[in-house]
Amino acid sequence: MSVNHAMNVLIVDDYKTMLRIIRNLLKQIDFDNVDEATDGTEALSKLRSGNYGLVISDWNMQPMTGLELLQEVRKDSRLKTIPFIMITAESKVENVVAAKQAGVSNYIVKPFNAETLKDKIEKVLCHA
Repeated sequence: MSVNHAMNVLIVDDYKTMLRIIRNLLKQIDFDNVDEATDGTEALSKLRSGNYGLVISDWNMQPMTGLELLQEVRKDSRLKTIPFIMITAESKVENVVAAKQAGVSNYIVKPFNAETLKDKIEKVLCHA
């Protein structure tokens, strides 16, 4: 199964710089339909009104964290099957466990490059 590079991807981070970096990395690996949200609440609203094939979200955000966003997505019958990749600066075991328990599709620790992102996206989308 090949990856559909035309799908809509939602990236969520409260730092504009990080959004720009992730958008540029996605562009390098041929994803052009990228939308942004600056917190979990905005992301949830966009997810509920849009049609996304993948969510890439930061963990540490206010007022709704990436983990809380993931939990809300997994509770929503229309959204629960969307692949969800969590990005964090912390590689604490308990964070990884909490994300896995909440139904995260994959996990990326900062810093990362286009190759890492491509690898994680392919794992998530080709084994969904």
